[in-house]
Amino acid sequence: MSNLLNSEYTNKLQENSEKYTAFDHKNKATWCSGCGDYGILSALKRSFALKNLSPEEVMFCFDVGCNGNASDKITTNTIHGLHGRVSSLASGIANANKNLQVVATAGDGATFSEGINHLLHSIRNNFNVTFICHNNSNYGLTIGQASSTTKKGQKMSSTPNEVVADSLNPIDLVLAVKPGFVARCFSGDVKQMTNIFQQAMEHKGFSFVEVMQICPTFNKATPQQWYWDKIYYLDENYDPTDLLAAKKIALEFEEDKIALGVIYKNTEKVEFLSSLTYRGDLKTSLVEEVKPYSITDLMQAFV
Repeated sequence: MSNLLNSEYTNKLQENSEKYTAFDHKNKATWCSGCGDYGILSALKRSFALKNLSPEEVMFCFDVGCNGNASDKITTNTIHGLHGRVSSLASGIANANKNLQVVATAGDGATFSEGINHLLHSIRNNFNVTFICHNNSNYGLTIGQASSTTKKGQKMSSTPNEVVADSLNPIDLVLAVKPGFVARCFSGDVKQMTNIFQQAMEHKGFSFVEVMQICPTFNKATPQQWYWDKIYYLDENYDPTDLLAAKKIALEFEEDKIALGVIYKNTEKVEFLSSLTYRGDLKTSLVEEVKPYSITDLMQAFV
């Protein structure tokens, strides 16, 4: 079990209870009973509170899918992106206004099918975004089609015989693009998710967090107990700066061993805006640098 089952976590959350309730919304979430999204949303609100963030300081970007059902269920700045394109949307926002805590969420379908190219280039460029992939190994919103992370041999609504293609291994794929921060958590452990989300948001650059998520309605192959039987927590002896060790951890997933925790971290990787040396010592955000420019001289050239 998670090493966060202690009084320190509870005390900190109680101290920041007003921050937590500030993110509450009058609209109630309407996911299926038992959906992992409830835990994910709760962990995100807790991580915002524990980081002492106010709603106006957060930009929450949602992709199309079940995750997007939370876009009007939390009090903060929210926006819906096109299917699979939320990493690009979030990256643009993060570049424009570095004073915002930019968080993006998307399902495994959108992330690794429609949006796989956007994700990989967001990681490669190291935009300052915390990206949370809800991996329930299916397209839940459109009633259970197989996604690229659905296990080979599994029967889904769009593949009633079975999935015949090998599934993608998200962590293994992400590690191939030289990321700055990679972690994995489980929707059934809100405390560990909260801790991981906090660490991801504190990282300067692109943070990729895979949440292993149950989908009780459409993915019967991976119920809650299925995960509890396979997960284990990385301890203090694990070195997240060791890329080779991280790749070995990623490949364990194909043997049904699911490691939870910060899998890889490269603190020397420079965040995108900071890598733009031509900006010199500018401390302002791009939105603060927007101003009117006269085009009179340009127009005169056509007179």
